Amino acid sequence: MSSLPTTERSQPKSLTDLFVSLTLLALQGFGGVLAVVQRELVENKRWMTREEFIEEWAVAQIMPGPNVINLSLMLGSRYFGLKGALVALAGMLVVPLALVLLLAVLYAQFAANPAVAGALRGMGAVAAGIIAANGLKLAGALKNNVLGLGLCAAFALSCFVMVALLRWPLAYVLLGLGSVASFVAYRRLLRLPKVQPGAMS
Repeated sequence: MSSLPTTERSQPKSLTDLFVSLTLLALQGFGGVLAVVQRELVENKRWMTREEFIEEWAVAQIMPGPNVINLSLMLGSRYFGLKGALVALAGMLVVPLALVLLLAVLYAQFAANPAVAGALRGMGAVAAGIIAANGLKLAGALKNNVLGLGLCAAFALSCFVMVALLRWPLAYVLLGLGSVASFVAYRRLLRLPKVQPGAMS
């Protein structure tokens, strides 16, 4: 008899809670929401497990449109259906859009200032570091992946080489490497022992 590790789960209390939470999340995402979305949804809110986050983020990556918008749509739909998806979308876009329009007006006036240009370059470097740190934090969840940590690392390294060093188009890399990874995962899932309905209690 085997037992799976359980993680304390929570969920949005209402559509208002969903809207406010995603608005606050989006407002923290200067330089990229991925740097904070995992911490907020998995560690703080506990609306998703790390494994669910990785799986759904992978789906969000291959869908058209911004990744975090796709993820928010899936999250809202999971808990409140179509209404939740629309509220989640509004939470991610309404207030940040107003701020971006305001910043665009200000940037047009001060873009030529060398201090402003230098500050933006510095923020870009920090944002890249935060995203890299977040990726390393999520790597621990790959231990439970059906591919195993070694094969996951091999696919990740191959993807890095193809995109960052060889400069191959991301769409081709996702289609080719993603198809191979999905096929291997599917074959391994077929070989897993079937769990009997009354086996886990």
